[in-house]
Amino acid sequence: MGFEFGAHLVRLGILKATSDHASIVSINLFVALLCACIVIGHLLEENRWMNESITALAIGLLTGALILLTTNGKKSHVLMFSEDLFFIYLLPPIIFNAGFQVKKKQFFRNFMTIVLFGAVGTLISFFIISFGAMGLFRNMDIGLEIGDFLALGAIFSATDSVCTLQVLNQDETPLLYSLVFGEGVVNDATSVVLFNAIQNFDLEHIDVLIALKFLGNFFYLFASSTFLGAFAGLLSAYIIKKLYFGRHSTDREVALMMLMAYLSYTIAELLDLSGILTMFFCGIVMSHYTWHNVTESSRITTKHAFATLSFIAEIFLFLYVGMDALDIEKWKFVKDTPAKSIGVSSILLGLVLVGRAAFVFPLSFLSNFTKKYSGEKITFKQQFTIWWAGLMRGAVSIALAYNKFTRSGHTQLVANAIMITSTITVVLFSTMVFGMLTKPLIRLLLPPGQKGITESFTSEFSAPLLENVPGFEAEGGGQNRNLFRPSSIRMLLSKPTHTVHYYWRKFDDACMRPVFGGRGSVPFVPGSPTEHSFHG
Repeated sequence: MGFEFGAHLVRLGILKATSDHASIVSINLFVALLCACIVIGHLLEENRWMNESITALAIGLLTGALILLTTNGKKSHVLMFSEDLFFIYLLPPIIFNAGFQVKKKQFFRNFMTIVLFGAVGTLISFFIISFGAMGLFRNMDIGLEIGDFLALGAIFSATDSVCTLQVLNQDETPLLYSLVFGEGVVNDATSVVLFNAIQNFDLEHIDVLIALKFLGNFFYLFASSTFLGAFAGLLSAYIIKKLYFGRHSTDREVALMMLMAYLSYTIAELLDLSGILTMFFCGIVMSHYTWHNVTESSRITTKHAFATLSFIAEIFLFLYVGMDALDIEKWKFVKDTPAKSIGVSSILLGLVLVGRAAFVFPLSFLSNFTKKYSGEKITFKQQFTIWWAGLMRGAVSIALAYNKFTRSGHTQLVANAIMITSTITVVLFSTMVFGMLTKPLIRLLLPPGQKGITESFTSEFSAPLLENVPGFEAEGGGQNRNLFRPSSIRMLLSKPTHTVHYYWRKFDDACMRPVFGGRGSVPFVPGSPTEHSFHG
């Protein structure tokens, strides 16, 4: 397996060696670079311009340049970007950890706003980028078809908010962090679902029926992917709760959680569903049920193991992108038309800026219009931060672009080469320039002394209000208040999100936790995973 994995990575060509030896060399190179990224990232932790993502990207670019120099520019395949390597090996741990570590209370409290930004906003950005490119590229004689323009809309609607999330702190700014984080995950899933839906339809002869089928397929993929992830999480919770693996081996608990999560992702990919959505909701369900059914040592192990795998995969991805950017096979096709390539990149970058602004500010206004208390509303500074967070494009955009415009990492068509090099240019520019400005921008907009003002107001003022609003229980539950409870319709109209949350908690406590376990709902059985907690 190591040799197969190494074959996906780097082919140096410096040594006349066997393929096995080249694979070992490539693995050693990447492990050394990962170590360098971690050490340098730690040393630059307090730097106002750099973060680990930009550091890894810069090291990847520098390494690729050095290898090209040592081979006199003859070896173009410094790194073969493989969509399979990205989607099958690197993306799953990142998405799963995102769902596993998310603060569910904040995420679902702002769920409607997150869906507005992540799903509706992505659709708005998709249409603006697609039809904007269609109009602006018309006179450039690139040779793209309608399916290519729609694919571009999906490709450049996929955000990468890693740089912003590395600066934000979910304890200091829980509202802003949950919005940026939640929107990023839903956005990636929506972009991939859109891309897959476009690939499955003949868009050359589009009519009303095809458009309706397209929308139906989109919502089917979204719903079925979510259901599969939740089902896999519940199944793992039920198995671990009933069989009590922890009596004999905590390793089996950890292994079963990892394998069940990965199995849900691979099944989603096998069924042509969205593995991102499946993995994300599997992580949420596992953290809500399965994690509380395992032993204390397994809880600590899984928490740190998932976070570590996600961290390594993220650093690896930026190294991957940085080195692949210098693959001269792609650039040689556009060397005769550099002005056209620069023009395409500039137009796409401008459409990304406009498409992002076209939904962040209007949808923020719409979200604020439905909020009753000022502490729950999104301020203009927070809106600007959300807009900025989604300007960066990353590995998802590159993977989708390679999937559409290349075959096995290669292309022989000038139009496809222009699209690939333009995607790489936009990703590098947005990550390096916008990413480097992220930390000073957030310090300017949200100074450390003021970061918690709005958030503390929300948590200290809104939370007590929620506890005293008729029909709502405190998050801790347990105490019954003799308060007047209005009708369900009145509650839903006055506070829809909190009403859904209230009834979900009642259903969860009454039906779900007794069957699937979870915090405080797993009965004590000698030798069971909860034994340590009860005696503690």
